[in-house]
Amino acid sequence: MTDRELLNAVIGNEIVPSSDVVILLEGDGFSRLPTTARLYNEGVAKQICFSGGIVNLDYGSFPFEMYQDKLSEYNLKSSDFVLELSSQHTFQQAEEIFKLAEIHNWQTIILVASPFHQLRAFLTFLKVMKLKGLNLGIFNCPAENLAWFKENPWGRRIDLIKDEIGKIEIYAEKGHCCTYLEGLEYQKWKEGNYIKK
Repeated sequence: MTDRELLNAVIGNEIVPSSDVVILLEGDGFSRLPTTARLYNEGVAKQICFSGGIVNLDYGSFPFEMYQDKLSEYNLKSSDFVLELSSQHTFQQAEEIFKLAEIHNWQTIILVASPFHQLRAFLTFLKVMKLKGLNLGIFNCPAENLAWFKENPWGRRIDLIKDEIGKIEIYAEKGHCCTYLEGLEYQKWKEGNYIKK
C-alpha cells in the first residue's frame, strides 16, 4: 500500500478523544453539520467552530447565515458557535483556526470535513501547525453517512476524490500541505500521546 492509502485509511477511522473544539469546515452543503452536532451534543467536543467565509452555493459553500434554520434540528443555536468567517480556502482556514486556538487555549481540535476532503484538510492543518511551531492534537472525524454516488450541484463525492488528490499534489509543491509520510508519522505520535486505549 502507498503512504496515501495508509493515511487515508487511518484518518477515516481514528479514535477521537474528548477535545476542546470541533471544527465544521465549510463546504459540501450542510452535510457536515450532523456529525459536528453529534460530537458537541455527546460532549466529545467542548466548543464548536464554524470555519469558512466563501459564498458559492453552486460549489456547496454555504455561509453560516444559511445554517440558522437548520441548527434547531440538531439541538444547536448560533451562540454555541465560535465563528471564523474570513477564510477563503483550506490553508487560510488552518491559519485562522490556529489563531483562535491561541485565543481560546485549544489544545485538541477535531476536524469535520467530507470524506473526500478530509485528507487534504488534515495535511493542510498539519502543515500550518508545523509552520507556526505549535504542537496540538488534530483529530479527524469525517462527516458520516454520506452518499458517494449522489449527484450534487457541486459533483458526486466519488468523483471529487480525484480532484482532491490533484489538489494535494499541487498544494504540496507550494508548501501548503504536509507529505503523506509526515501525516502518518504525526498520526503515530498522536496515538501514542493522546490515546490511552
